Amino acid sequence: MPERNPRRWLILGVLCLSLLVVVIDNMVLNIAIPSLIRDLGASTSEIQWIIDSYILVFAGLLLTAGSLSDRHGRRRGLVIGLIVFGGASALATLCRTPEQLIAARGLMGVGGAFLMPGTLSIITTVFDEQERKKAIAIWSSVLALGALGSPVIGGLLLQHFWWGSVFLINVPVAAIAVLAALLIIPESRGAATRPDLIGALLSMIGMAALVWAVISTSRVGWGSPQTIGGFVVAVVGLTAFTLWERHVAEPMLPLSLFRDRNFAGASFSIVLLSFSAGGVVLALTQHIQFVLGYSPVKAGLAFVPMIVTVMIFNGVGVVVDKRLGTRAAMAIGLLLMACGFGVLASLNPGDGYLKLAAALVVIGMGSGTAGPAAYGTLLGALPPERVGVGSAVNDTVQQVGQALSIAVLGSVLTAAYRSAMPTDVVAQARDSIGGALRVAVQTGDAALAQVAKDSFVEAIARTSLIGVIGGVAAAIVAVAVLRPKPKPEADKTETDKTETEPVPVPEHQV
Repeated sequence: MPERNPRRWLILGVLCLSLLVVVIDNMVLNIAIPSLIRDLGASTSEIQWIIDSYILVFAGLLLTAGSLSDRHGRRRGLVIGLIVFGGASALATLCRTPEQLIAARGLMGVGGAFLMPGTLSIITTVFDEQERKKAIAIWSSVLALGALGSPVIGGLLLQHFWWGSVFLINVPVAAIAVLAALLIIPESRGAATRPDLIGALLSMIGMAALVWAVISTSRVGWGSPQTIGGFVVAVVGLTAFTLWERHVAEPMLPLSLFRDRNFAGASFSIVLLSFSAGGVVLALTQHIQFVLGYSPVKAGLAFVPMIVTVMIFNGVGVVVDKRLGTRAAMAIGLLLMACGFGVLASLNPGDGYLKLAAALVVIGMGSGTAGPAAYGTLLGALPPERVGVGSAVNDTVQQVGQALSIAVLGSVLTAAYRSAMPTDVVAQARDSIGGALRVAVQTGDAALAQVAKDSFVEAIARTSLIGVIGGVAAAIVAVAVLRPKPKPEADKTETDKTETEPVPVPEHQV
């Protein structure tokens, strides 16, 4: 067994600090939206682009960034990502128009694309298989911690400072993370290969077009030329990427990785996991604010039970994985998530926060239990020279799963809400609960507001059934596809030696 890095836990701390920069920024941005509308005069469409410009660039560059980090150095990729992200954050504070902020957010997406897979790939190289899932559990807990603290941090910053403070806070944190990375994290890289420029270009076109098309569904519908055109470009680009990677001598993403049942099974399970959760959680933020009447900061804090539970059960997931195996840990976690969505599916108009909190806790238990096993299995199946691009695959499948979740489940939620609303109300009230509540305020129609709230609760209950199906499907995939890794040869030899060598007898007993 190779000697463990004596500074590995300190290295993990630096990686978690780097991760916090991205997590907090993206979560805080949602709290800052009202300030951006007021101070920058941003329209609804421009607000959407401020959010989506980051996602488009981030998703499009992930595979390329992971491949470049493998080739030129994973620490170097992480440091570049931190510098770009921090610099773009500083530029964002100077923006005076929505268009400028959209461009700055796109540049932040470039930094995030190098930063996110860099943290996971370095964890994979620094920690051996015995400790890797424990390290990933801590990494996942930091994700949850960032989500937990973001609403409070955002609310305090916006209460005392201007909207740019939510970006300015990234700059000193990124600077400290860069310095710590250079001093503490060792450099690592894969085998030197020729750059796959065509593969990189095709992956960027295909992934960006896919995310663009999914995002477009919420704006202009599934049947619009914009959405259909995006999906056509995505299919052509990703098909061309697949064909190119199969025949090029030194591919950016060796497709042979997907022949490994653990890599493919974990990837598909993560997609289903992200698909089940993303859209439903987005719907719950509307439920908490529109139906329960919580303020934005209080709405963020309403998710505290789920986030704390995720952090606790990340450790539980590691123990379950160690004692019962990866398949059991993933199946148990995914089925728990399905049960949590089942609680949401039983929501009634008269239910308050308590039932919602119970559902969030069960979902948190499942996510915490399944997460380390899923991510650890995917990363453990990677050859050492490909951990960068493999980590990027992990981030990519999560992004695609979440984007599809928001698009598909958002459409289901909207359709369920419209079908639950009376047909004789105005069109604006039938389009969304926000529109209905605006009409109710303008007309003083309290009955319309109550009908809209009841209809939205019914729509969430119907949509949550998809989360139940997704969780069960992912559990079935985990059990059917994943295979336990055989014991290393060194361990087998040691075991065999122990079992076959005779026990020496003390001389006085002869």
